[in-house]
Amino acid sequence: MLSFLAKHSSILLIVATLLGFLWPEASHAVFPTLPYVLFFLMLFTLVGIEQTSLLKTLKQKQCWGYALLHSLGMTIIAASLAIAFNASEPLLIAIVAVTATGSLFATPAIARSVGLDALSAMAMTIATTLMMPLVLYINLLIFQSDGFTLDMASYSLRLLIFIVCPMAFSALVYRFIPRQTLKRVHGKLSHLTIILVFAFPFGLIGPFRDIFDTSPTLAGQYLAIATGLCFLFFIAIAALYFRQGKDAALLTAITSANRNVLLTFTVAGSYLGPDFLILLGALQMPTYALPLFIRWINNTITTRDYSPQTHQHK
Repeated sequence: MLSFLAKHSSILLIVATLLGFLWPEASHAVFPTLPYVLFFLMLFTLVGIEQTSLLKTLKQKQCWGYALLHSLGMTIIAASLAIAFNASEPLLIAIVAVTATGSLFATPAIARSVGLDALSAMAMTIATTLMMPLVLYINLLIFQSDGFTLDMASYSLRLLIFIVCPMAFSALVYRFIPRQTLKRVHGKLSHLTIILVFAFPFGLIGPFRDIFDTSPTLAGQYLAIATGLCFLFFIAIAALYFRQGKDAALLTAITSANRNVLLTFTVAGSYLGPDFLILLGALQMPTYALPLFIRWINNTITTRDYSPQTHQHK
């Protein structure tokens, strides 16, 4: 059963999003449990990654160069477009808060599910998460007209719980448990991690359903903005990394498009304005449609590369 669910996870992530939208009461009920799900997601993902390799990747300049593009670079592009289209101040603040946000902690599991490198995805996720408070502070300083503060104590505690503790546990596991045993265990855990991801689109889409019940037209506008942002992040980063190969372009693109907006909301709260929580919910649909989109791209490229005409030409 786990293997079946993991194999079809790209479609099931969309199903989970739609179920959360259709069943808002259950979505709101799941929302408070997401931090606990997130902890086990990070724990199971990191158990499958050797920490010396992760730290080595995290030390590379390319990783932090990507993190700058992910947050500061996307802020400049998205904010410029929002200003050009005369976005209101609350919407502009919501947009630049999203652009400052680090990648989803679920990104490595999603990357693995579509055949991409989970280790690099984890390193980029950690780098963008560590950079997030600085870029968020700069963005709010520029675009927020009222005074604000960031809850750095809460942010630091979450870094400790969701990143440092799972990394330390993984390091201990690799030190005391034989590698062959770990490989067998990780084969099972890799299926479980992607299934845990289902809880996030289901539990985060509730605020979007609330605005849909009030005004379907307004909800449609937020969905259009969220979709535009998601694909802006995806296409812009993919274009920048295209020369490094298909896998590098797709990996950085999906890492950029996946945004841990729940963590941003926890850290900055009411300073993000009334539009952010609605945008958070609207982002779930395009975000969790991306794995299926990537599978389609991979299949298209593979079919083209191995078509009889191409093979004969080669």
